[in-house]
Parts: sequence; structure tokens; C-alpha cells
Amino acid sequence: MSNDKKNVAVLGAGTMGSGIATVMARAGHNTLLFDVNDENLQRGLDTVRGFFDVSVAKGKLTVEQADTAKKSLNGTTDLADLAASDVVVEAIFEDLNLKKETFGRLDDIVSAQTLFHTNTSTLSVTGIASGSKIPGRVVGTHYCNPAPLMKLVELADGRHTEQWAHAATLEFLGTLGKTTVVTKDRPGFIVNRFLIPWENSCIAALEAGLGTKESIDAAVKGALGHPMGPFQLLDIVGLDIHQQVATRLYEQLRDPRFFPPPMVDRMVAAGDLGRKTGRGFYEYDNTRLFGS
Repeated sequence: MSNDKKNVAVLGAGTMGSGIATVMARAGHNTLLFDVNDENLQRGLDTVRGFFDVSVAKGKLTVEQADTAKKSLNGTTDLADLAASDVVVEAIFEDLNLKKETFGRLDDIVSAQTLFHTNTSTLSVTGIASGSKIPGRVVGTHYCNPAPLMKLVELADGRHTEQWAHAATLEFLGTLGKTTVVTKDRPGFIVNRFLIPWENSCIAALEAGLGTKESIDAAVKGALGHPMGPFQLLDIVGLDIHQQVATRLYEQLRDPRFFPPPMVDRMVAAGDLGRKTGRGFYEYDNTRLFGS
């Protein structure tokens, strides 16, 4: 795979999918965002375009660069429109059977040389790849959230990932301006093995009254050098997503550090999911991500 412009399809227009689509469009690739729900798709497209508008306002991009990126972005609710894809990045709901089924359907739509990337970090890359007739082309590429702002991508081969797919994936990730680390197909990879227990500890500390959300966020940023505090990050990720990821890691690893604290269940039940619902640990006038 050469470093020229690619046709990249991103499956899922939620927080991760729209973030990954932003990365692809900003890097100059022809980007097609897919979602089964048209309302979700339009919201995802608006999120990507809004990111570029804010980037112009902040002096991160020129008007011309933002316009070029936005012109490279399109959306669809029809999988058949992915036929010309060179790379498909799957960022749909963390359901193993759904991911397998989706890759299986794509086998009959795209070429045999199309790379299949899965953004999962909690499910088995090998298990997801088993849904494809060509499991050798499936590679795990976990983008850290928020994808447009975080530099790291974790790469994990499945048991049957072929060398050509691994090499082509490394080359493609190099076009995105990302830092890639290679890890194993294990629950949580590297980042979420550390991040989820840490976030759970921060939530438990808040419940225990060790500090306010503001003071804990300030302590983490000021003393640990993190770009944002745990509660700011959780509001971007979504409490529902954190609950799903933490629960699935606990189910596989049986380590109580991964089990989400009771506050998470209460917030999800109340619909206080974070930025996307206007309220999480903090409240938001604008539910669009990345300050747009």
C-alpha cells in the first residue's frame, strides 16, 4: 500500500467513529462515514465538520485546509457504497457477533485486498476476524479517544493476520500522523489495561469524597501531566461506553479493578452519559464534541 490518497470507510458514526473519520479526512483520504441510522450519521458528519470549523477558529487549520478536508468527507447508510474502499475501519457497537456479521457482509462487497481494521480493545481481534472469509486481512487498530487529539494507535494482529496486512496497516497509519505501538491480541491491549482501572479508581475517589470532580481533574493535569482530567475524559468517551468497556474487561479478566463503580450505573440509568447528552460529570450547553 503506497502513501497516496486512499478510499477509507469508517463504520459507526458515534463518538469513536466520527473521531476516526475526522483523522482520515484531515490526513487527506477520501472518507466515507457509514451508519445504519441516518440521524446518527448526520450527527456524526456534523461533528466532523464542526471539528474542522473550530480548528480554523483556533488557527490549527487554514480555511482552505478545512474546506479540503470537509470536501473529502461523505456519508452513507448503504454498505454497498463501500465497494471501492481500500481500508475499512470498524468502530461499531462492542458486540462480537455484530462485528463478525458486518465483516462477513463486507466480504461480498469489497475487494480481497481491502484491509479490515477493528477499533475494538475489549473483544478478540481473532474472534472478530473469524467473521470474514479472509481473516488474514483483519487487523486491530485501537485509536485512543478523542481520536483527533490523541496521537496513539495500538496495533494488534489476530491469530491469522497475514504479514502483508500488518505491513500495509503500519504504512497506512504512518499517513495519519499517529504514533503506533504494536501489542498483543489480549483484552484491553496496553492502554485500557491501565486506563480503565485508573478511571474506576478516580470515580471511586469522587464517591468517597476525596475531592471534587474539579479538584481531581486539576490534580491529575497539574501533577501527572495529563492533557485532561479523568472526568473530562469520561464525559467525552461517554459513561455508557465506559460501562460497556469496563464490564467486558471484567468478564474476561475477573479482576475487580475493572468492574465499574456504582456511580457509573446510576449515571447511565439517569441518562447522564457525558458531552453527548449535555450532562455527565459536568454540564454542557453544546453537546457537539471537541468544543465545536
